[in-house]
Amino acid sequence: MKIKIIIPINNSDFNDEIAQAVEPVLTPDMTVDVENISEGARSIESRYDSEINAPYVIAQAVKAERDGFDGIFVSDMDYCGVETAREVIDIPIVGGFRPSAYTAMMLAQRFSIITIVNSVVAMQRKHIRKFGISPNFASIRSVHLPVLSLHDKQVALEKIYAESVKAIDEDGANAIIFGCTGFLNVADAVAQRLAEVGRGVPVVDPNRVAISFLELLIRNKLSQSRLTYYKQNYIMSGSIGIV
Repeated sequence: MKIKIIIPINNSDFNDEIAQAVEPVLTPDMTVDVENISEGARSIESRYDSEINAPYVIAQAVKAERDGFDGIFVSDMDYCGVETAREVIDIPIVGGFRPSAYTAMMLAQRFSIITIVNSVVAMQRKHIRKFGISPNFASIRSVHLPVLSLHDKQVALEKIYAESVKAIDEDGANAIIFGCTGFLNVADAVAQRLAEVGRGVPVVDPNRVAISFLELLIRNKLSQSRLTYYKQNYIMSGSIGIV
């Protein structure tokens, strides 16, 4: 099973760390190839960033299918380019949000999102409404850390933990999901600290659950519905494609 991870930013800083982050959930017959886009914004912190980067994600998704990959994970909670790519490729492609939210909903009644900066809060609230899961949504809280500052794990851990406690105590959250796939290798530590203070809730790592969810789709020979995502022709032209 060959899985492509597309990092939808013009920045390779996270490639190795994301590959390492998903390694614990890979089965022996799975191989993962990680690649970032080479044009567009260096991070996604707004609708503008997402729209600018989406065409390059779609082009990479088309190429991945042609190269024989069985499925694609776009490592982004706002599924940059994912919905459109589903209309032009036949292999399954997922972002980080839905696998994270659905996992939290399987384990708890209400979940909160801990995200990066205020500029993505409205975007991620829209996902809740779009997918019809408002009754399961407790809150969204920002740690006020831009994507490019997330390599300082201790700072990120402290801020995520603090906001998670508030989400549980003040907002009624029973589970925590991250609003950014750049929150790498901190979910287990946050969960442990919460358990130590009597707040034992699932803390969902979006990269790991997305890979596991994608594996489920591939093994069950499931992909996007052609009555939801009508197939479109896609012609490669230069560095991006034309639908």
